[in-house]
Amino acid sequence: MNQNQQQLIKLAHTKMPFGKYEGRYLIDLPEYYVVWYQNKGFPKGVLGEQLQLIYELQLNGLEDLIRNIRKKYPKPLK
Repeated sequence: MNQNQQQLIKLAHTKMPFGKYEGRYLIDLPEYYVVWYQNKGFPKGVLGEQLQLIYELQLNGLEDLIRNIRKKYPKPLK
């Protein structure tokens, strides 16, 4: 499995670590919330990169791609 595939699997299993939507899968965050981050500025580090990718996926209607990955690979890779 290549690095991009591993990153998508990790993204599919990552939950929001803080705030109003703490504990919710990133892909399941409301679109307006992710757009708010796009306008305000994404956090630094891995979470910010993941939220940027979520923004692009939601913008293009590809949320089910990540949800399907989460179903196919129920446990995130280490």
